[in-house]
Amino acid sequence: MMPSCLLKLTRVVLSHKPWALFIVIFVFVSFAYVKLYSGIWEDPKSRGPLYSLSAEISCAHYVPSPLDIAGEPSPSTGNVFFVETSEQTTPSYLFSCSVESAARTHPMSRVVVLMKGLAKGNTSLPKHWAFSLLSCFPNVEIRPLDLTELFSGTPLAQWYLHPQRHWEPHFLHVLSDACRIVLMWKFGGIYLDTDFIVLKNLQNLTNALGIQDDDVLNGAFLSFKPKHEFMELCMQDFVENYNGWVWGHQGPELVTRVFKKWCSLQTIKSMSCKGVSALAPEAVYPIPWQDWKKLFEAVSALELHKLLKNTYAVHIWNKLSHGTKLEIPSQALLAQLYSQFCPATYAKMKQD
Repeated sequence: MMPSCLLKLTRVVLSHKPWALFIVIFVFVSFAYVKLYSGIWEDPKSRGPLYSLSAEISCAHYVPSPLDIAGEPSPSTGNVFFVETSEQTTPSYLFSCSVESAARTHPMSRVVVLMKGLAKGNTSLPKHWAFSLLSCFPNVEIRPLDLTELFSGTPLAQWYLHPQRHWEPHFLHVLSDACRIVLMWKFGGIYLDTDFIVLKNLQNLTNALGIQDDDVLNGAFLSFKPKHEFMELCMQDFVENYNGWVWGHQGPELVTRVFKKWCSLQTIKSMSCKGVSALAPEAVYPIPWQDWKKLFEAVSALELHKLLKNTYAVHIWNKLSHGTKLEIPSQALLAQLYSQFCPATYAKMKQD
């Protein structure tokens, strides 16, 4: 329709008065305006899901090699969950690397990032390079974290609604401890803290958690089937033995207490008991928290291979390491992990 109209108007311009040129320009501009206006105000549902990821970063530039991701995530594999319980919506390099490395190693799983700082009802994420970068990964989903909804139907529902809890000194960390055990109980899958770098697919580690060091388990990595009795006992212990004033009481100490009861143990060791596995430290905590500075020390490729031979993921102990400057590029252990397992984030780090 438009081409024939423009053709007729062009003939008018050529055979009649010069002011007819104005009509041609006016019609063209009007048509363009209507198309632009209708594009802006179209139904948000037709443009994609809630919290669609912005794409300001060129995937071809920041992800130079083809992604090892094909097709849609498989519903038969569990989700990989990350949780941000603070209000912050400006992810760090480590946060981005955690999600990217999980997305690359779990191409058939949904990598779900739940963030408390995202308000329900918006149609797009805040403008930030990390959100744009993660849009390159079709299996990454970033969603708002609705805590009341998450805890509903669990023993933690009443605990969360208690107003005094929010004034406790470690509340954000305790809240994260609560989210992970409820996610595992309700939905199952894999939970990871946002200071992990994932090296291998974790899906074959079922009903498992890792030994942090002598006699202590850690819940920074969890992998469980939904409605598992172990996670139900963790929720019960969370409420019955609650103490938000002691660091770790609701986190590492909680999963350690429950595992010891589960297996009737006095001392934690690498083992499988009644269907739940305590993984050896090298599986997900190859660098003990006491030795976190090793992450910033240079290592050879051979040393790195030897260190991580039996490792699925590396916990970076961000609470201790976040203030330490990392030279990029360098032979530092952490720099090499960034380079190999989250190359898109690493490219952004080098650029900055």
